[in-house]
Amino acid sequence: MQKAWRIFKKIFLFLFLFQLFYILLCKWVNPPVTLTQVVSQLQGYGLKRDYIGFDQMGPNIKLAVMASEDQLFPEHDGFDLKAIEKAIRYNEKHPNRRRGASTISQQVAKNVFLWQGGGFIRKGLEVYFTFMIETLWSKKRILETYLNVAEMGKGIFGIQAASKAYFNKNAKELTRSEAAKIAASLPNPKMYTVKPISKKVLLRYDDIMRQMNNLQGGEDIQKMIK
Repeated sequence: MQKAWRIFKKIFLFLFLFQLFYILLCKWVNPPVTLTQVVSQLQGYGLKRDYIGFDQMGPNIKLAVMASEDQLFPEHDGFDLKAIEKAIRYNEKHPNRRRGASTISQQVAKNVFLWQGGGFIRKGLEVYFTFMIETLWSKKRILETYLNVAEMGKGIFGIQAASKAYFNKNAKELTRSEAAKIAASLPNPKMYTVKPISKKVLLRYDDIMRQMNNLQGGEDIQKMIK
């Protein structure tokens, strides 16, 4: 029993040190591959991606994804408690229609270090990794990583690949309208298609454009999109 316990402790220590090393590595180096990208290949969707730096992304897409996914991103510490409370109340009233409240930081934790889906174990790990990247990375690095690894279509990962696939241009050249359309696909990029444009994207598009106009004057937002 003691031998098994010692082996367990060694394995646990190795895994802890390895994940800490990987978190620190990803502070400067883009992840070589994610589980979501592997699954995409196994499902036959392929893998189109092209990692780019923060200054190559352009302000429009940075503003669009914050307007779409996480309007308090520059301010919170990884979790939007008010949004979580609203999602809980909504899900209690509508058990057949689930609403999430994941911040951009939580989505990065999930996309880079974990797998898609639910469950208490994955959610618990998501909380841990969100706390770690909020502690060890900068906000700009979190947003940069999100825009490089997020799925934005069938087999399309990251804003550069999405920009090329949908508009035949670099991410930095996206107009506000184009950026808003890509951001509108993020909740379910396999169903919310940008090309051909789906009804779901069109329904979200106008709201995202309005929110972009509302957010753009904020000092914290301006610092984030430069």
